[in-house]
Amino acid sequence: MKMKPYEHPPALYPYREWSLGEDSYEEEFNQRSESVFALGNGYIGMRGNFEEGYHGTAGTTVAGNYLNGFYDSEPIVYPEGAYGLPEVNQSMLNVTDARIIGLEIEGHAFRLDSGRVHRFRRWLDMQTGLLYREVEWESPAGQRVKLAIRRMVSLRHKHLAAVDYAVTALNFAGTLQFVSALDGEIRRPLASADPRLGSGGAEPSLLLEDSGYDEAAGMLWLRQRTRHTRFALMTAASHRLQAASGRGLQLQLGGQRISAGYAAEVQCRETVILTKYITYHTSKDYDEAELRDRSADVLKMAEGCGFNGLADEQRAYLDRFWAHTDVEIKDDPALQQGIRFNLFQLLQSTGRDGVTNIAAKGLTGEGYEGHYFWDTEMYMLPFFTYTQPEIARKLLEFRYATLDKAREQAGLLSQKGALYPWRTIDGSENSAYFPAGTAQAHINADIAYGIKQYVQATGDLEFLVSQGAEILFETSRFWADLGYFNPARGGAFCINGITGPDEYTAIVNNNTYTNLLVQDQLSYAYETVLLLQQEYPADYERLRLAIGLTDGEAELWKKAADRMFIPFDEELGIYAQDDTFLSKRKWDFEHTPADKYPLLLHFHPLVIYRHQVLKQADLVMAMFLLGDKFRQVDKIRNYQYYEPLTTHDSSLSPCIHSIISAEIGDLAGAYGYFDRTVRMDLDDINRNAKDGLHMAAMAGSWMSIVNGFGGLRQAHGMLCFDPALPEQWQSFRFKVTARGQLLDVCISSEAAVYTLLEGTGLQIRHRGQPVLLHPQQPVSLALARQLEAVIFDLDGVITDTAGLHYQAWQALAGELGIPFSRAVNERLKDLSHMDALDIILEDSPLRLTHTERLALAEKKDAGYRQLLEQLTPAELLPGIPELLDSLAQQGIACGLASASLNAPLLLQRLGIGRRFQAIADPAALQKGKPDAEIFLTAAELLGVPPQGCIGIEAAAAGIASIKSAGMLAVGIGCREQLAAADLLLPSTAELTAEKLLELFGGKARRK
Repeated sequence: MKMKPYEHPPALYPYREWSLGEDSYEEEFNQRSESVFALGNGYIGMRGNFEEGYHGTAGTTVAGNYLNGFYDSEPIVYPEGAYGLPEVNQSMLNVTDARIIGLEIEGHAFRLDSGRVHRFRRWLDMQTGLLYREVEWESPAGQRVKLAIRRMVSLRHKHLAAVDYAVTALNFAGTLQFVSALDGEIRRPLASADPRLGSGGAEPSLLLEDSGYDEAAGMLWLRQRTRHTRFALMTAASHRLQAASGRGLQLQLGGQRISAGYAAEVQCRETVILTKYITYHTSKDYDEAELRDRSADVLKMAEGCGFNGLADEQRAYLDRFWAHTDVEIKDDPALQQGIRFNLFQLLQSTGRDGVTNIAAKGLTGEGYEGHYFWDTEMYMLPFFTYTQPEIARKLLEFRYATLDKAREQAGLLSQKGALYPWRTIDGSENSAYFPAGTAQAHINADIAYGIKQYVQATGDLEFLVSQGAEILFETSRFWADLGYFNPARGGAFCINGITGPDEYTAIVNNNTYTNLLVQDQLSYAYETVLLLQQEYPADYERLRLAIGLTDGEAELWKKAADRMFIPFDEELGIYAQDDTFLSKRKWDFEHTPADKYPLLLHFHPLVIYRHQVLKQADLVMAMFLLGDKFRQVDKIRNYQYYEPLTTHDSSLSPCIHSIISAEIGDLAGAYGYFDRTVRMDLDDINRNAKDGLHMAAMAGSWMSIVNGFGGLRQAHGMLCFDPALPEQWQSFRFKVTARGQLLDVCISSEAAVYTLLEGTGLQIRHRGQPVLLHPQQPVSLALARQLEAVIFDLDGVITDTAGLHYQAWQALAGELGIPFSRAVNERLKDLSHMDALDIILEDSPLRLTHTERLALAEKKDAGYRQLLEQLTPAELLPGIPELLDSLAQQGIACGLASASLNAPLLLQRLGIGRRFQAIADPAALQKGKPDAEIFLTAAELLGVPPQGCIGIEAAAAGIASIKSAGMLAVGIGCREQLAAADLLLPSTAELTAEKLLELFGGKARRK
């Protein structure tokens, strides 16, 4: 099967560690640059539009200004309706454009498409939080000016933005004219067939009510009202002109666009500066009667600070932010720029007031209409939980603020408890396509997971008691009512008719991701009941009475969790994505052209639903979130099955695959997926950055580093690390906060260094070992791989039993009258008895029952055991006795990973049984080679991580098994069959402990 090819596109912006810039203006890329140069503060969002406006080709700009959570709603028109479908759709509004500053030089308007641009430079500084633009421009009449423009959206002041516009006359003396405007006439985008964009519309959503100029406050203002939700919006601006000679104010107050004009006489080499302060206030936050006065107060405060004072505040705010969140990647400026840009944009787009959240596109564009999704809890919340926990709490408080609407939604679906909406702004369901919307009820469990992670990471039990528990209990009620104990599944608890994270598979029974997360949620809800009863009885009684919680509900949650049905395919040895996924035909990737991705834009949903094909990580994500529920071999086996079926048509997918790739030892794969995630918008990998930035992918790039390469997991509130360094990096560093303590983690090729920067003392785990950290005392722990164990196959490595197998099979075949040759015997190598018997019988007319076949396999094995009795230590292959002696002397453990059920007997006859500390039992395995299970089992029995093991094999299937287990592989034999081995030797005579140690740089760790 061939997945669509992926090649990282060329860089679109110069690599700079702390800034994003462009040194020329290209109309072709304008709309994309409007997104990436966006500014915001979690409430106000401003796309990177030019102050003078855009004069390029129609359709290549979106002049965007957004307020988080400020929306209008319109009826959803269904050609064929159904009960319970959402009736209205909410859309975050593009509001009044207050950035506008027009400039005329001696009557010639400054525009990039006229006159001559001598120099153009624009950059976003992630340390100062300012957007800069410098332009040297010559008017058609020859006057030349230098523009230095600074823009900010204040991170300290929710309702404030500002523009500082400096003009220097370079070769003339004359008149400069500024026209600063508020433009409330917003053109809505047209409707699109792309479901990732907004619904569009021709009718304006903001209606003008009044406008004016407040002379006392020096304030230009515009009041509007939303068409359907009837929210009031007040936009206001004030100005300060710094000029040696200025002329009076000229006002234009008619219609949706109002302006204030300023003129200044300028001498050659003289600079004139117009500073504009901007505020937005709405009746969603304040009483309408207060809006104008509040606007005036904010503008007065801003004028008192001045632009430079506000810029100093902005820098100080970001200094504190970066002190807790910065990620450093040494000597990789592309990825360094990418991760810092992503974290900066996350800060800019996240609501911090408890009544707003973070939209899929943040505050950078109108894709997904400003809706909030599960992205928050599964992608963005972890970043804030471990770096800015106070913001994480506000994101969860939004869910509490909208709990009543979640209760209403559950009732609409005839269920008890609460069901959170798939996409929303105010808490109401906005998904008109329920198979990939409302059916994704896993959002309940996602929110519960976010609460659990936040509380364990922060120790914020006050939030759990006051708000989180009520969310947990009401959403658990929903699951207890939706699912049922299914007699057809032996009484297991089943959840039917839902959609998991993979939106290319819809309306299924027992989605494994959902069932696993619900199981975790119900267990946590039960534990929370016990906690409140024992530690907070008054709060428990208050909550019990408020929601009518009965005595038996918590016990029902525990019973459902204990008996949760988890689909598993015994033959494949993997978890099924749902009850029927594995029964479908696999998607034909080989014949799907690259221009047919994403599939959702080129194939009917029913076509996609009929196939094994994934839009994004589903079960693979469950393996990340609930890793302790999966063995390492489960993670490897499931990843190897589902990864080739995943299109990554969702931007949420690559980061999760990066994390699991790192966990199973595939650092090259992990790096590739991380590379695809971290510069998704900067390099426009999905070719839709123009519609807004991918917030979940941005947060996912942080997760790829911290959870992937840093190996961070949380176990009952304790931070656990299992770091690994990609070969492309010299080192990387990140910071995390746990229970109010700030930890710095630096990973290099040699060591992991943990430093507690703030706090009194913190216990963590490093590769399973407890580590106690004290303030400002770095602890350095070696990371270099050391050889701890060697795991051998038997046949062709320790001894040659092929001849004995051949004799036993030949005797059996002779009794059955079936031809048997050396060539057939070669095909049986490393196969189980039953698989080998199938090959022997494939050309035979015999039709045997399963019982008869088992009897034949046992008969062959009995003959083989008789032959084994003849073995002596003299049958050890050359060099093996010396190798075993040398390994024992150096304290390196030995294990056996053989498919032979007779391995213990064989080792005994060879006289080396005591040399092996572990023997994997092939009868207890789900799958044989080339599956990784047998080598991982041997390593687990030895108590050694796979990274500290070498596997030795003489068959291609064995080498594949070793590599899949994440171990180094030594092959004994010919290159044609064993080319994948890390070390290839023609015979065991050349196999020495020294050569094995060389694979680890000569380092061994004594057991």
